[in-house]
Amino acid sequence: MLGRYYEDFTVGDTYRHPFGRTISEADNTWFTLLTLNTNQSHFNADYAARTPYRKLLVNSTLTVAIVTGLSVPDVSQHAFANLGWEQINMPSPVFVGDTIYAKSTVLDLRESKSRPYAGIVKVFTTGFNQDGVDVITWTRTMLTYKRGHGPSSEVS
Repeated sequence: MLGRYYEDFTVGDTYRHPFGRTISEADNTWFTLLTLNTNQSHFNADYAARTPYRKLLVNSTLTVAIVTGLSVPDVSQHAFANLGWEQINMPSPVFVGDTIYAKSTVLDLRESKSRPYAGIVKVFTTGFNQDGVDVITWTRTMLTYKRGHGPSSEVS
C-alpha cells in the first residue's frame, strides 16, 4: 500500500524518499513563466551568464514543488490538509540539469482535537542534489487520516 496513515508515523523516523527528479530547462522555463516570475535568471541564458552563478538558476518555488512531490509517497499520501510550511531555507542554488532527492524526519505527532479521524504530523524535509549538497530545507505540518478513515483510493 502506498503512503502512511497517522498511526504509521513514529517521532524520529527518517524516510529517504524513493525517487529523484532531474530538472530540465523546459521544466524551469515553463514553471517560471506559468507563475509570472519575470526574473530573467530563470529563463534567459544570456542574462544568466552575466550573473554571479553564470548559468540558469532554477526557480526556488519549483524546487519547493518538486521536493514536496518527492515526499508525498512517504509523508502526505494520506494527508488531506497542509497546515503550513515553516522555516524554508535554501542553503545552495539549484541549476538546470541538477537531480534533486529528498528525505524527511518525523518531528512531532499529535491527535487532532477537532477531527477524531485524523492526526497532525510534523516533518523536517531536506532536498539535496546529485552531489549530496543540501539545496532546501523546511518544516511542514499536515493533517493526516487515521487508518480506516478517509476516502478509498480503490476504483469501484
